[in-house]
Amino acid sequence: MEIISQLLPFVFLIAIMYFVIIRPQQKEAKAKKEMIESLKKGDKVITNGGFIVVVHKVEENFLIVKLNDDTLVKITKDSIAKKFEDEA
Repeated sequence: MEIISQLLPFVFLIAIMYFVIIRPQQKEAKAKKEMIESLKKGDKVITNGGFIVVVHKVEENFLIVKLNDDTLVKITKDSIAKKFEDEA
């Protein structure tokens, strides 16, 4: 009985850490992975560097994106921060 009363605070702390830290990170990572997998030609995205680019071609591990009318760049899928949604 004494062992259970000593371990109970640790179990409680681990449960709090799971629900406050680990679970939200897993949900966010899953949502980002789904967003990256759903990218298609013509989507506007924001890179980790802050560039707003248009997806030109989707490859297995890379994206070919358009920076402007005549500049195409190949980037990794991991460098996408989020989809860009026009507010207007």
